[in-house]
Amino acid sequence: MPLRLRVLRSARPTNIVPRASQQTQPSLCLRLAPRRCITADEKPLPTADTPGPGPNEGQLPHVSEEAAAMGKITGEGGPEIEQGTPVQEILKRDEESQEKAPKVMQEQVQSTSAKGTRSFSTSARPRQEAMVSSQDSGVEASGHIFDLPSLPLPANMHLKYRHAPIVKQVTNLLMRDGKLSVAQRNMAMILNHLRTASPPTINPDRPLIPGSPPASHLPLNPILYLTLAIDSVAPLLRIRAQKGMAGGGASLQVPVPLSLQQRRRQAVMWILDAAGKKPARGSGRGQFAQRVAEEIVGIVEGRSGVWERRGGIHKLAVSARANLNVRGRR
Repeated sequence: MPLRLRVLRSARPTNIVPRASQQTQPSLCLRLAPRRCITADEKPLPTADTPGPGPNEGQLPHVSEEAAAMGKITGEGGPEIEQGTPVQEILKRDEESQEKAPKVMQEQVQSTSAKGTRSFSTSARPRQEAMVSSQDSGVEASGHIFDLPSLPLPANMHLKYRHAPIVKQVTNLLMRDGKLSVAQRNMAMILNHLRTASPPTINPDRPLIPGSPPASHLPLNPILYLTLAIDSVAPLLRIRAQKGMAGGGASLQVPVPLSLQQRRRQAVMWILDAAGKKPARGSGRGQFAQRVAEEIVGIVEGRSGVWERRGGIHKLAVSARANLNVRGRR
């Protein structure tokens, strides 16, 4: 029963209840062993600059190095480490390998060669002996199947100019949307069609350019076949409208000569236009190339509509050549 203390009699009795004593947990004290600091004077630390090999990290010597060391000890002579051992010396020491060697090697081993000469060796010649000095004007071509090219190299030896100019120009005109690989594939199909096609029949009314080979020889050289067809229908002139020559701002038609590249470009554009208007015979990525090849064969045989376009340009140029002497009026 809690204790009651009456402070004043007239006052209300106050009950004083003592607080319960809090139980405190005993603190744990761990005693650590004293550390011992080892200085570098007592025991030096390992350095990373000179790492030592481990117990299993020792590299064994090469077989040839071990054989050379053993031959030096026994006095029999081992393989040469720096220059290599000739094959003849190896075969002399091993009779079993000598029996299995080629007949040429066996004859060389049996024949007495001069001391110090080596026709075969297991090591390559030093680079300094193989390199040709830049100061030497002549280069020996011994050991080559073909003669070395003469310097400076011609322009067509460059990788960029490895194709014929006509093939490169037609390929660029075949290209659409920058797809060069597709144009090159079509160009290869066109040349393959010209190579495998039957010899054309030449129309005497529409002869090809002078100096052309016989028709039976054209499939043997498809690039010549293509060049002959393009140059035969290439226009020599173009019509240009010259303003102010007739007076009062009126223009006159004046013929202008074209260069070789311009003439071929115009002819190729006519061929592509005519091939695009032909009906398709099927589907596939080689249909357009086949139509272009057939149009080229039609040009050589004289049954293509490109001949009419070339003839119309030439007739108009002949009739407009009188305008060349007309001076502009103000």
